[in-house]
Amino acid sequence: MNNPKKIDNQVMVIFGASGDLTYRKLLPAIFDLYENKLLPSHFAVLGVSRTNFTDHAFRDKMEKGIKQFSHYKNAPQARIDLFLSKVSYLSMDTGNGNEYGALKKRLSEINLKYKTDKNYIFYLSTPPQLYAKIPKFLYGQGLNLEHKGFRRIIIEKPFGHDLKSAQELNRQLLDFFNEDQIYRIDHYLGKETVQNLMVTRFANGIYEPLWNRNYIQHVEVSTVESIGVEGRGGYYDEAGALRDMVQNHLMQLIALIAMEPPTKINAEAIKYEKMKVFQALHPLSESDLKNNVIRGQYSASKIRGESVLGYREEKSVDKKSRTETFFAMKCFIDNWRWAGVPFYIRTGKRMPTRVSEIVIHFKPSPQQLFHQNEDNDNQLILRIQPDEGILLKTGMKMPGNGYEVKSVNMDFHYTDLDDHYIPEAYERLILDCMAGDSTLFMDGPSLEETWKFVQPILTYWENDKKAPLYGYPAGSWGPDKIDDLIEGENQKWRYPCKNLSDDGIYCEL
Repeated sequence: MNNPKKIDNQVMVIFGASGDLTYRKLLPAIFDLYENKLLPSHFAVLGVSRTNFTDHAFRDKMEKGIKQFSHYKNAPQARIDLFLSKVSYLSMDTGNGNEYGALKKRLSEINLKYKTDKNYIFYLSTPPQLYAKIPKFLYGQGLNLEHKGFRRIIIEKPFGHDLKSAQELNRQLLDFFNEDQIYRIDHYLGKETVQNLMVTRFANGIYEPLWNRNYIQHVEVSTVESIGVEGRGGYYDEAGALRDMVQNHLMQLIALIAMEPPTKINAEAIKYEKMKVFQALHPLSESDLKNNVIRGQYSASKIRGESVLGYREEKSVDKKSRTETFFAMKCFIDNWRWAGVPFYIRTGKRMPTRVSEIVIHFKPSPQQLFHQNEDNDNQLILRIQPDEGILLKTGMKMPGNGYEVKSVNMDFHYTDLDDHYIPEAYERLILDCMAGDSTLFMDGPSLEETWKFVQPILTYWENDKKAPLYGYPAGSWGPDKIDDLIEGENQKWRYPCKNLSDDGIYCEL
């Protein structure tokens, strides 16, 4: 993993450090950076949480996380020990502003010991209700000021519950930090294939001339999971698929697909072009809300012979819940490049497989000279997970007499690059924040713009209790009705594998 950017000496402060995210993702990612020699010569990590750990106990826990989840889990013990010697812990109530004096004192001690030049990153791996409080308390101790070193703050989603709360959160953050100090992290944007979207489009003369309404029939964006709510029923029942996935992940992917070429590959230019896409999203009319939006909720079923609970039977979920675990919609972008091209988005839980992919459906040739099957349309598929890569579906002649055309795949997997290290999303994003590069992070104005787009859907569901909520068996691809969204004869969603609730047959992507 090459990184030409200069990384200054610094301290990473992780609030909520006793939680699962730090154990499974953050510390293993920082250790991977360490093993790849991408961290500065003087760095330190300070975990902060209510849990009463000593430095030694916290290091023991993080060692287990590194040995289970790090790419370098089998690193020599001496390397792990040396890394953990730079990891400290502070037990404090992060919701109590009176305790932040202890944090300031501890940072001064760490800065003196590790010579980190008073450069601090504050990572909020905490419940959202602390997103406004922690910046305020840091401000109260002067820990937001940059005159003696940089100060940056990383915030995990959710960035608000609706448009009003998102606007309020942005206002509160800007009371204490400048916009260029705030890094709103979306781990999907750290995926190799997501970033390769821009390279695929703008570095290849064969794609960009076709990337418009003249040659593309429609675009499909799917991010689905095979798991259910996995013990997070309380959170999910308040969020749902629209808030959890669409407003952030899927809107960001649409922006990268649809944006104009930036003048430069830097944060300012890319965010400017993405913002233009968000502003061009066609506002949802009453007819759109009724006909172009589908929500669903998984019901009990059998997957590979094993009984699976329905959503309303999950722990901490309201027995009469109308929260969507599946969401699909058709939308349009009102600009010169994309006028009239439908964009279809889909996300859901308890699907047949875990997959995130973008499918570019090209228009068919103007005259069908050869016998072709219905599924012989040309597609460019960018797989984001689980097997990152690119697949191009094209028509080829079947051996033998005649001109029967069969669809074949030209397939590339990033795992084929055996000599290249592929970093995890958190690893890349943490490194970018350390370097002060916000290209792959969301900014406040574009965040509010995506909320403006989805807010009418939330309002419609809230006001119209008869708005349909379709059931679908766990292990299937969602409500049958979703194929009705797709325009055009013989057009349908791409289904990478069969419904597991039908026959239990699993097929690869």
